Amino acid sequence: MLAVDVARGVSRMLLRHGCVAIAEVPLSGGRRADLMALDANGGIVIVEIKVSRADLLGDAKWPDYLAHCDRFFWAVPEGFDVTPLAGEAFLPERTGILVADRYDAGVLREAATHPLASATRRKCTLGFARRAAMRVMGLTDPDAVALGSGL
Repeated sequence: MLAVDVARGVSRMLLRHGCVAIAEVPLSGGRRADLMALDANGGIVIVEIKVSRADLLGDAKWPDYLAHCDRFFWAVPEGFDVTPLAGEAFLPERTGILVADRYDAGVLREAATHPLASATRRKCTLGFARRAAMRVMGLTDPDAVALGSGL
């Protein structure tokens, strides 16, 4: 349940900074972002949560996420050894680090901003909005959501 706690704390921190986040967001290419957030200006943030060293070091797919966001962060629980994230393979000049618990998160390293192309931003934003709307619909009418599961 540690990853759920990290996601909760990061989502709260993002909200305080004007970003709304949703979890488990499918991306083109078959990838799934742990958290995706939008800010008031349409900026897109992706957060990849890691709670074990083995999961971090075994993740070769994460660079694919960079094509879907303006900023990318790693999020880890308190006490996590972030030393590997300083290595060249984890693009420290591009990626940020968040340290979180169940209630909040702090920025250990800020992520650099790499603006998306407008067509990519539109596609990602539209996908985010539709997924968020489907989740809200699911709260009031789960049967209707099943009808639109292919969206």
